[in-house]
Amino acid sequence: MNVAPKTLRHLSDLEAAGLAPAEKRAALEKVAAQYAIAITPAMAELIDLADPHDPIARQFVPDAAELEVRAEERADPIGDRAHSPVEGIVHRYPDRVLLKLTHVCAVYCRFCFRREMIGPAATPLTAKQLDAALGYIATHPEIWEVVLTGGDPLVLSARRLRQVVSRLAAIAHVKVIRVHTRVPAADPARVTPELIRALKAKGKATYVVLHANHARELTDAAREACARLIDAGIPMLAQSVLLAGVNDDPQALGALMRALVECRIKPYYLHHGDLAPGTSHLRTSIGRGQELMRALHGRLSGLCQPTYVLDIPGGHGKSPIGPNYLTCDGEGRMEVEDFNGGLHCYPPTA
Repeated sequence: MNVAPKTLRHLSDLEAAGLAPAEKRAALEKVAAQYAIAITPAMAELIDLADPHDPIARQFVPDAAELEVRAEERADPIGDRAHSPVEGIVHRYPDRVLLKLTHVCAVYCRFCFRREMIGPAATPLTAKQLDAALGYIATHPEIWEVVLTGGDPLVLSARRLRQVVSRLAAIAHVKVIRVHTRVPAADPARVTPELIRALKAKGKATYVVLHANHARELTDAAREACARLIDAGIPMLAQSVLLAGVNDDPQALGALMRALVECRIKPYYLHHGDLAPGTSHLRTSIGRGQELMRALHGRLSGLCQPTYVLDIPGGHGKSPIGPNYLTCDGEGRMEVEDFNGGLHCYPPTA
């Protein structure tokens, strides 16, 4: 009898899979005591054990470097708590809120900006807290869009998701439901027809935003899971995090963006790495990010161009931080740079 592969959740699992050397156990035990571990079979199968710098392993396998916490890093790097009027809600922007349904994920990213708040030991929303969160949305008519996040909302059962989506659908001023998830790539079998039906509500627009950081994550099974969503009428976008050693070169980043577009998924955001504790080894400089965006500009289709953003520490929201192609001489004359580096006056001189 064949035993289905299991999600790797403990150091002993990682050691048995060849992903964590036994000689590093002492340091990794300290990491595991602080930050959750989970690597699904779909992701574990992608890891090249012969490559010490494998970009999939770098995202999910714990590293002793996570024990180094820098002075600028913080437990709540994007300031969720400052904008949380009730448990489970983050209301940072006027017309939309985050609804954090769960603190559990299918996989736990080593760079996660909520790494201090999520994991199997975290307390999920109670029924009373969910009522209060939905009540907040219902009494704030400026809320046009609700973003289901967590944790990962697609780890929940179709029944639970249907209940939440139905309750949101009953709020007239909520027009858009957006779901942020890694599940279609991390655990594609979870994207069942029942789950897809649970995400749809009459009269509301549902979008699914996939988190993927490397083209190899878009396996045949992941592509099929995404196609099931899209073919059911749910548009998909993607958000990625710029990560050192994962996608911080033009070839890797370009391959990711093209792979997403081939799957009918529009690249939406490329996030600069947040100042989460113990993640400095995975962050690039903003200058490097701008160089990479310049490398994509003009060389890849416009469909492949995400917006490079920084979530400003302290809860001040996202701002675009991509390269600037326009300069002014102070007297109203403009120069615009083309994708080959050439400069052109605007408006053109006679």
